[in-house]
Amino acid sequence: LGCKWVRTSIAWSRTLPPGDEVEPNEAGLQFYDDLFDTMQQYGMEPIVTLSHFEMPYHLVKQYGGWRNRKLIDFFVRFAVTVFERYKDKVQYWMTFNEINNQRDVDTEFTAFTNSGVLYQPGENRHEVLYQVAHHEFVASALAVREGHKINPNFQIGCMMAMSPVYPASCKPMDQIAALKEMDKTFYFADVQCRGRYPLYVVKEWENKGYHIKMEEGDLAILESGCVDYFALSYYMSFVREYDEKRQKYQEVPNPYLQASAWGWQIDPVGMRYMLNVLAERYELPLMIVENGIGLQEKPDASGMVQDDERIQYFSDHIAAMEAA
Repeated sequence: LGCKWVRTSIAWSRTLPPGDEVEPNEAGLQFYDDLFDTMQQYGMEPIVTLSHFEMPYHLVKQYGGWRNRKLIDFFVRFAVTVFERYKDKVQYWMTFNEINNQRDVDTEFTAFTNSGVLYQPGENRHEVLYQVAHHEFVASALAVREGHKINPNFQIGCMMAMSPVYPASCKPMDQIAALKEMDKTFYFADVQCRGRYPLYVVKEWENKGYHIKMEEGDLAILESGCVDYFALSYYMSFVREYDEKRQKYQEVPNPYLQASAWGWQIDPVGMRYMLNVLAERYELPLMIVENGIGLQEKPDASGMVQDDERIQYFSDHIAAMEAA
């Protein structure tokens, strides 16, 4: 294919299967040695995610996933293990894949895939999410600090699912609907890129009586462990409006865009818009590590898939990226 860069991940459960042990699994580590060596033979640079929707299931059953602060130490041990092993083979790293996917607490699936968390009946899910995310933020910052000690040339980034949210109209409350939805993602990025909690989140904790447990020194760790770059996935955009009758924010279709068979709105300009917003907000290098489209396709008589629609999708998004 002529690929010069390949994004992959190192499975925590392959290198430290239970997750809380001290000695790593040598066979698992050798697997990635072989992978990175093969990449190098073909002139490919690896870009590696540490936690991509997987973690040792033992940590879920025994500790409750990222609810438990003990996972910070376990994750940092995992990170240091692979940093030291591949310090001469990998330069670009990411800590948590699409860490902001769990922002919607009504979707139990994302809390489990992101963080190994199962919500319990009666608990405040928002408060649980903020506590879980705090543990992950501290772990990410510590991993950044340890990685830079091991190899000062490491570039260690965060990774977000970035979908711009447009207001449905110029009504003021539609503007607020879009703003509040974007804040749910910027919160995850602000902490990792700026090294501090945004004031709008701190004020929310105060107003709603959330008690997020932190240890002395946590905030200093966040400040000293900011990421080096911002990695993102981009697939689509959304539209939000304020329903005056129900007094609720809601998602609505965008009448100016086409959508895939799965309802994902195809919006190359949204990529341009998102890149501009991120560049202005964080002033960090940006890396698009996911983009694409799902299509219902069938081979033709020769057994080939005529991929014109996907080619057009990528062409439009590449053009938008260049225009940004």
